[in-house]
Amino acid sequence: MIRKIVNIDQEKCNGCGLCVPSCAEGAIRIVDGKAQIAADNLCDGLGACLGDCPQDAITIIERDADEFDEEAVEKHLHAEAAPQPKPAPAPHHAGHGGCPGSRVASFAPAPSSAPAAAGASQPSQLAQWPVQLHLVPVSAPYFQDADLLITADCVPFAYADYHRDFLAGKAVVVGCPKLDDNNAYREKLTELFRVSAIKSITVLRMEVPCCGGIVMAARQALAASGKEIPFKEITIGIRGDVK
Repeated sequence: MIRKIVNIDQEKCNGCGLCVPSCAEGAIRIVDGKAQIAADNLCDGLGACLGDCPQDAITIIERDADEFDEEAVEKHLHAEAAPQPKPAPAPHHAGHGGCPGSRVASFAPAPSSAPAAAGASQPSQLAQWPVQLHLVPVSAPYFQDADLLITADCVPFAYADYHRDFLAGKAVVVGCPKLDDNNAYREKLTELFRVSAIKSITVLRMEVPCCGGIVMAARQALAASGKEIPFKEITIGIRGDVK
């Protein structure tokens, strides 16, 4: 049937995710760093998401589409809310669904030049969200002209001054090559290197052998991207020392 439905311009969309929580039906999700309609019958065509797109990528058009189905929406929202077993990783880890907690954000970290007063906590140097490699959109604005820090996810637990010594001033992605699909990491990093103007790459790994997988994924991704980007590998011991 011909009806009104949301249309998302993939050229304009930067994957910021602001539209996702604005859709009460859960019809919009982020796939490969772009907002997409999950299914035509989940979109009511009313356009509640229009005002939340900073790129003006969302419009209402008329086209042939499945009829809006409230029963399908109820099932979809119930499935999204229900606890799910961890799925096998898909190539590129294309979607992070409609979770508002994965919304892309950039923010200014606290100044880190002055040492913290005695007894005071060190300020966080994180300047983005999300950080998990499976979740970050490769076209996120915080990757453009960035020094990229690829961190094995045990490193911040072992190295006490991770924020001050390594994270400050960098964009970051984190992952575990032992527990996750390292091939998916390689593919995601390849795409990231291709589409973003990364200035340098620093890989932080633990000294345990399995952690070498994240370095391998990064090196293979850099080669596959065809880019020449300065690359540094740093190994952290399980007692928190730099090897």
